[in-house]
This record gives sequence, C-alpha cells and structure tokens, in this order.
Amino acid sequence: MLSDEITAPQTAAEKATSVAEQRFQRVRVSILGRYMLADRREFPCQVLSMSPGDAVVIAPIAGIVGERIVAYLDHIGRIEGTILQQVDGGFVMDIAASPRKRDKMAAQLTWLANKDLLNLPEDRRHERVVPDIRHSTVVLDDGRRYNCKIIDISLSGAAIELDVRPAMGTPVTLGRMRARVIRHFQNGVAVEFAAAQEMLTVVQQNLRMN
Repeated sequence: MLSDEITAPQTAAEKATSVAEQRFQRVRVSILGRYMLADRREFPCQVLSMSPGDAVVIAPIAGIVGERIVAYLDHIGRIEGTILQQVDGGFVMDIAASPRKRDKMAAQLTWLANKDLLNLPEDRRHERVVPDIRHSTVVLDDGRRYNCKIIDISLSGAAIELDVRPAMGTPVTLGRMRARVIRHFQNGVAVEFAAAQEMLTVVQQNLRMN
C-alpha cells in the first residue's frame, strides 16, 4: 500500500526506475500531451519514459501522491491512473488499463522508442484515405461549431483543416463522431476517434453534415 506521505522531490532521471516494483520495462520516449488533475485543472505535459504500467511525466503542477490523473498523449491517446510519487519537475503515475490495452500500448511504445533509431515512417495503424465527402463540421463541448475540411481520414482518426486550434486533448465532435485533438499543424489539427469505426464506409457516412 502506498504511503499517504508525499515523498521529497527527486531528479526524474535518477528516480525513473525506483518507484514500487516495476512490472513493465519503461522505454525512453518524448511524448507531448495534456493532463487533468482531480480538481479538473488541465496542464500541458511531456512524458520522458513510459511502460504499459507507468510513466514519468514532466509537468508544471505535480499534484499529490494518490491523486487521480487523466492524460491525453500524442500517439497513445487517453490514459488514467494515480500519482505514485513526485519527482523534480513532475511526477510518476501508474496506468490503469485492461490487458488488451496494455498490449496495444506496448506495441506503440516500442514503435515510438525505435522509430528515430530505425528511421521508421510515421505511424499508420490504419490506412489513411481522402474521403469522398471532405466538408464537415467540428463542434466543441461548449457548443461552438466550425466548418472544416477533411485532409485525410482513417478508421482511428482524421487530419482536418480548421481555423481554430483547440488545445491537445480537447474533446470534439467531427460530424457525428466523438474525438479528441491529438496534434496541431499549420493549417489545422489531427483528431483521434473515441472508438475506431468498424468500416470506412460508416466513417464517411458519419461525416455528412446534419
């Protein structure tokens, strides 16, 4: 059982392997994202090392030991867990996930850790295509609605031209599909769908404006 007492801040590099018993092997990565504390405040963050069971996170506000954390990370998507310990400039969190999700996370982390060394191309978990219907709408949770243009789309996400740049991790609705912003680029954003669609034809049908 974790102690209720907050440990003293320590250097992230020194403490990257010293939290509890490591059931999973961490790999060095550099993943940007956002995280939300228990009081629903959100901040940007960067993951320095990660396994399917825990992560070392550089963050402006470390939270407290035992506090619940929800994070949205580039390439990885949504993760949640609790703060195990504070480190210098951030915290270490465990990751609550099903065995299936851990397996998927392990594969993605392996790709992220090796893509620069092996000069691998950008991730393509699903083939991207240019849809027949390219004009759609993006709706934010507060009801604001924006016209957008689909650059390309896959079963797991889409790149869209958009005049605004919602923060990474922001929930949106693209057409009738729930998604979250995972990346910014010059002319728009990339989003990841909340649940991969079974068929690409279904995805394209859902893009039709109401």
